[in-house]
Amino acid sequence: MKLRVLLLTHQDFKMPEDIAKLEPKQIADWKTEYEIVTALEKLGHETHILADVSEMKVLREAVMSWKPDIVFNQLEEFLGENIYVPYVLGYFELIRQPFTGCNPASLVLTDSKPMTKKILAYHRIPVPHFVNFPRGRNIKRPARLGFPLIVKSAAEHSSLGIAQASVVTSDEKLKERVEFIHENLQTDAMAEEYIDGREFYVGVLGNNRLVTFPVWEMHFGNLPEGTPRIATAKIKWDLDYQKKVGIKTELAQNLPNGVAGRMAQLCKRVYRMLGLNGYARMDFRLTEDGRIYLMEPNPNPDLGREEDFAKSAQVAGIEYEDLIQRVLNLGLRSQSDR
Repeated sequence: MKLRVLLLTHQDFKMPEDIAKLEPKQIADWKTEYEIVTALEKLGHETHILADVSEMKVLREAVMSWKPDIVFNQLEEFLGENIYVPYVLGYFELIRQPFTGCNPASLVLTDSKPMTKKILAYHRIPVPHFVNFPRGRNIKRPARLGFPLIVKSAAEHSSLGIAQASVVTSDEKLKERVEFIHENLQTDAMAEEYIDGREFYVGVLGNNRLVTFPVWEMHFGNLPEGTPRIATAKIKWDLDYQKKVGIKTELAQNLPNGVAGRMAQLCKRVYRMLGLNGYARMDFRLTEDGRIYLMEPNPNPDLGREEDFAKSAQVAGIEYEDLIQRVLNLGLRSQSDR
């Protein structure tokens, strides 16, 4: 069935006639949006792009005038803040406008990393021990929390604010990094146990009936000896640096017996526990002695054709256009279930 699909994105983005002559750096910011629109058009859907919206009035007028069957949500921020994205989606819920991806209530919940981890720890999901450091409060490490620790923003995602200096081994360095987060990102900071081990990602697709994709692994290449193996902002987003040190992700190999199944079970438990729907990615660490830790649940992960979520779906037998269609279908069903 042909659908009218409104692609909503925070990027300042217009479909180019051809990207073949453009450099990777020129298209990096909006490559995912381009691939989604291209896939939608191949599927026969009518698409319209609404990019870089700065007023709810503009959004409302676009929805009311064009009357899309569904909004394909690619917002990562609204008015410069990621916390405002659920408010936009809440408006869609109020006017009964179907949209893709996670519902606003669960997005609000997972936006707060400390709150999410409190819920997971309460339900005995294996997560690293942590402490939250609100802005304007004293920075004092609880005695139960030993070093090394990794310091993150309590609200930002996509590794924003994470660097090699985020891994700290003293109270002095802990204080310095927490203050860095407070001052530079203007958010609360969180310090959690640094879990050394292999890093894995597992995609989840569904509303009620859930499908998990094959386990994907990040390889940290030839980082200097002694460098913490963490997904810093530089490792995630600097294409030149990725090539320089050999960063890559691929289908996990040589997993210990039972690990893939345990991760799949944890994914489904956490997905339902947090009320997620549409699609998500769960990030894990596996220690040398076989302990699995859930590092973070990620609603609405990157849907780019070459990104981990789509590549692992392909290994599961779901080609890219089929994946995009399934995301659309789940969005339509989610609205009818409300």
